[in-house]
Amino acid sequence: MGNFTWYHGPSSAFPPMSQWKSFEQIFNANKPEMGKTGDTGEDIGRIWNAVKECAKIGVEERVIFAIIMQESTGNVGVRTTTNADGHFTAGLMQCDGSPGFPGKHGLTQEQITSMVRAGTNHFKANLKEFGDHDNADTIYKALRAYNSGSINPNDLSDGRGATAAYVSDVANRLLGRVN
Repeated sequence: MGNFTWYHGPSSAFPPMSQWKSFEQIFNANKPEMGKTGDTGEDIGRIWNAVKECAKIGVEERVIFAIIMQESTGNVGVRTTTNADGHFTAGLMQCDGSPGFPGKHGLTQEQITSMVRAGTNHFKANLKEFGDHDNADTIYKALRAYNSGSINPNDLSDGRGATAAYVSDVANRLLGRVN
């Protein structure tokens, strides 16, 4: 993460949406990273399709994809982990209740979409907690809640026991930066 800028403070201290790159730019910048995970070209194409499909839930494509890159580097075979509450978090977006396919690649479109759908639905619930607006303030607060379950609105880099840099890292990804 050497080329990532550290952001902290309230949502207004994070990059505005006007600076975010397009979904296509962010996706293309991250293709080499996804390829390093063992994903096939088909897996990578199916992640694109899954993001496009799941954005219909009401979450921006670029936000869904930035969460995918933050949580799993786009590795469709990412391992299942356990969160602080002892719940299993699986899949591309590493969320509670998501299907997971640890160690597997060459997945079907439905398998990949099912992981993205679970994470997108979870994030959509976080957006609703903060008014369900498509703006940076709402999205950054929802990202903090997605990672840690609660937020300190005065400092979105207060991880409250979770990953302090989470919102900052996702913001960097939205600007088109890669690991």
